[in-house]
Amino acid sequence: MVIIVATLLSLAATVLQPRQLKNLEIEKKKSMLESIGIPSIRETTEDLYDKYIKESFVINIKGEVVDGVDAFPVDVVVEQKKPLEQQYLPVFFATIDNREKVTILPVQGKGLWGPIYGYVSLKPDLNTIYGVTFDHKGETPGLGAEINTTSFESMFPGKQLYEAGKFVSIGVIKGGAKPGDKHDVDAISGGTITSKGLEKMLQDCLYKYNDYLINNRNKI
Repeated sequence: MVIIVATLLSLAATVLQPRQLKNLEIEKKKSMLESIGIPSIRETTEDLYDKYIKESFVINIKGEVVDGVDAFPVDVVVEQKKPLEQQYLPVFFATIDNREKVTILPVQGKGLWGPIYGYVSLKPDLNTIYGVTFDHKGETPGLGAEINTTSFESMFPGKQLYEAGKFVSIGVIKGGAKPGDKHDVDAISGGTITSKGLEKMLQDCLYKYNDYLINNRNKI
C-alpha cells in the first residue's frame, strides 16, 4: 500500500509540475507588469508582457553583461546563496506607451514571517523610481502584508536612489517620512519588522546594480 501511495503521489507531482511552472511564470510576468503600472489578468498577462517587456539580460556585480544567460529563469533566491562575484543579476527593459524606456530590477529579502520580494522599475536616469510591486509569503494581514497594497506601493514613484551621486537607497521610516523627502517613504503602521526588512531588501539588492546604474544612466 505504501508503495502504491508513493507511486501515485510521484505521478501526480510529475503531471502537475508543468502547470505549476507555468503558473509561476505567469505570476512573475504579472508582477513585472505591475511594477510599470500595467495591470493584467491571467488571460492577458503573456500578451501584455510580450508587448511591453521585450529585452532582458544578466549582469555581474561589476555591471558587465554576462553573455549566454537568459535573465527570465534566474532565481534571485538561488543567486543570493552564491558568492557575490558569482551572482547573476537580471535586468529587464520595458517600453511604455509614451516610448519611455524603463528598467526593471528584481528584489528579494526577508520579512517578519518569511520571504518578501518584488520588482523596482527605474526611469531612464536610473535613479528615479518609476514604479514598484511587492509581495510576501506569510506576513500578517493588516500589518506586514500591507507591503502588497496600492497605498504603500504608491509612495515609491518619484523617489530617488542617489543623492549627490552616492547610492542611498530608499528608507522606510517609522513615524513617517518628512514631507518632500526624495529618499524615504512611510513605514507600515504595526509592521515595523516587515518595513525594516523591505528597507534592507532594497538596500542590499539594488546596491548590487550600483556599477551598472552609474555607468549607464541617461544612456537608455
